[in-house]
Amino acid sequence: MLTGRRYLLALTPEQEQFAGLIGDACRTVWNVGLEQRRAYRRRGASVGYVEQARQMAEAKRDFPWLAEAPSHTLQQTLRDLERACGTHGTFRVRWRSKSKTAPSFRFPDPKHIAVERLCRRWGRVRLPKLGWVRFRWTRPLGGELRNATVLKDGGRWYVSFCVQDGMAEACPNGGPAVGVDRGVKAAVATSDGHLRDRAFITPGEAARLKRLQHKLARQRKGSNRRAATRARIAALNARVRARRTDFLAWTANRLTRDHELVAVEDLKVRSMTASARGTLEAPGVHVRQKAGLNRAILAKGWGALLTALEHKARYNGSRIVRVPAAYTSQRCSACGLVDAKSRESQAVFACTSCTYTGNADVNAAKNILAAGLAVTGRGDLAAGRSAKRQPPDGQAA
Repeated sequence: MLTGRRYLLALTPEQEQFAGLIGDACRTVWNVGLEQRRAYRRRGASVGYVEQARQMAEAKRDFPWLAEAPSHTLQQTLRDLERACGTHGTFRVRWRSKSKTAPSFRFPDPKHIAVERLCRRWGRVRLPKLGWVRFRWTRPLGGELRNATVLKDGGRWYVSFCVQDGMAEACPNGGPAVGVDRGVKAAVATSDGHLRDRAFITPGEAARLKRLQHKLARQRKGSNRRAATRARIAALNARVRARRTDFLAWTANRLTRDHELVAVEDLKVRSMTASARGTLEAPGVHVRQKAGLNRAILAKGWGALLTALEHKARYNGSRIVRVPAAYTSQRCSACGLVDAKSRESQAVFACTSCTYTGNADVNAAKNILAAGLAVTGRGDLAAGRSAKRQPPDGQAA
């Protein structure tokens, strides 16, 4: 299976400057290639990778700065553009902004890349035109190298290796099934009663981020001070993302390692976090409340958790099952009654029919587990038999 390994680079000042130039060249090739594709589409024609690669080779004679960048990185940018246009549509692919898009470029040919370990903490990689670059050796590559991507995140440069680890799908681990509910109060609640959460940003960092955002709003666009403030905000947000990624990877690994089946809700996070502002003719309602909920959902990383679960499941012998999300938070896991009034608050569920009372997220996780077992036909629900084999009402068992 293909997997990724990301390491922190230790570029020299000269290498860092040259990496920035390569990123600018790739960004320019992307934007010019996208504009060309859109111009062709407006005339009812089309242009592909082969023609654009030929024109780019001719453009290197007129633009020496373009010829300084490794040719494979520019060609890979055009290949990525062609793939993006084919998947999302030419007019839906976004431009790459110098101020908003982090520079990144890929070396696709493993023959041009060499990786060596120097000591316990350091390794080095040889990249075309960049030469040998040191990086922090936090873990082994664990497979055959396929390509390398260099990117900048939060003011730091990283290298991400794509490797073929040679592992097949793991055998089922034989653990019990579990239901997982993604929440706002607690990031993860499981059907066995565990709540997993972590503060990704400290109160001091939140206050500092707010001050920096206020400072950014008062600064003139294009000024050096505004650029410095943006860099400080980016570095702070990068630390928050790193904590979130670490928590989600740790949680996904524990869940898939200890459980053979993990049932999760099939949530449309992009639609759930869409703005409620509406239009001038039909303005939205509860816009500020909806915006706060959107921020809370995105801060917990609902979509990233599902991605991490599906990735870890391949190695830990687990299976991820998506179930419909309808009424999972309003149904009583004890008697099955669906009543919105049972959800007394964000954290408390008190059934209006029976005497069941418990954590609302844990109750939802139990309902998700029951739905997952019903989908797979593996488990028994409250009736004492598999849901797929349950006879219709009025018939003898």
